[in-house]
Amino acid sequence: MHGDDDSAGRGVATDGGEEATFEAIMEKFADSPSQQAVIRLLLERGFSVNDEGRVVSGGIEIPNTGIAREVGVDRRVVDATTDAILDDDQLRPIFQNISAIPSLLDLAPVLDLTALTVTVRDADRPGIVARVTGAIADRGISIRQTITEDPEFTDEPQLYVVTDEPLSGGLINEIREFPFVHAIELR
Repeated sequence: MHGDDDSAGRGVATDGGEEATFEAIMEKFADSPSQQAVIRLLLERGFSVNDEGRVVSGGIEIPNTGIAREVGVDRRVVDATTDAILDDDQLRPIFQNISAIPSLLDLAPVLDLTALTVTVRDADRPGIVARVTGAIADRGISIRQTITEDPEFTDEPQLYVVTDEPLSGGLINEIREFPFVHAIELR
């Protein structure tokens, strides 16, 4: 889901000049669905791999047995995957620099915030984030957080917007009418 930036959705250029798209990363592990499952988890959760080949979140090490249990593979598959990441000049900078961000989405009800989930169609269309957040901002409502799912990771990408105030029925209807909106959920 893109704002108005023309570079959105393109792969990440690495030192070797090649672009690293999700498909290109997964292709490197095409012969091992188990390693692909590990890669997908690392990317989805924002877990990185340190110089010792350990999976970390910030400075906190996550045991490979926990990663293995989560994706249903043997711990040795996680070891082999992190070794392959460190041995690959294209993958190493990606997985050593990825990070997770805290989400207010599940905390919204506890913190008396409003959470809007917009499921979109044609997620590669430019301006989705700008159009939704613009409609909210036009009503003077402060946005606390916006998170988008990458259409390469999910079949039904969603835009999450957490606001300080409730959203009116008129605003919800306006957003629902945007041509890229498939569904809306309000928490």
